[in-house]
Amino acid sequence: MEMAVLPEVTQSTEEVTLEDIHVGDPAVNTAEEIDRLRRWIWRHRHLLIGKGNALPPAAREIVCDIDVGDAKPIAQWVRKVAPQFQEKLSDLIKGLLGARIINMSTSPWASPIVVIINKNGIDIRLCIDYRLVNSLTRLMIYPMPLINDLLEDLAKVLWSCSLDMASGFWVVTMTDRARAISAFITPFGLFEWN
Repeated sequence: MEMAVLPEVTQSTEEVTLEDIHVGDPAVNTAEEIDRLRRWIWRHRHLLIGKGNALPPAAREIVCDIDVGDAKPIAQWVRKVAPQFQEKLSDLIKGLLGARIINMSTSPWASPIVVIINKNGIDIRLCIDYRLVNSLTRLMIYPMPLINDLLEDLAKVLWSCSLDMASGFWVVTMTDRARAISAFITPFGLFEWN
């Protein structure tokens, strides 16, 4: 197993500040209500992550499995990454390794990565092309809630909250089988999710 030398990453995420917490609507909520909610969220700031290429904590009590039956492993070639993204990709991979979100892999499976620029034009998003793996994956029968049912339930509440889970796909625990099948290849080596 070989890996290119990755530089050290000194900080995996920016700190969250009280000013980053935007809640309430001054047209609807009093200044006291907004302040109380902001302070309540601040007391739970350990659950929040900063901006940019932040690294989220692992999810608990959720396990992902990928069932491809007896399909033979698919190992695709690494795709070229534009030179201007090499350092950012290296930093991101090093951060994911340091946060123990990924590990080096010896899996016979390998899906290529695709680097995308975030909306801010500075940070990158690591995407993985799992189309071939998806074509082999057996679908799970799981009843998804209907949007109309959800909206009816929401109409009965006084307060609602919407949260955006940062990099949610990075934090879901996987079975050993799923880790091997979801391995991904980069210019820095083959990796799998923890």
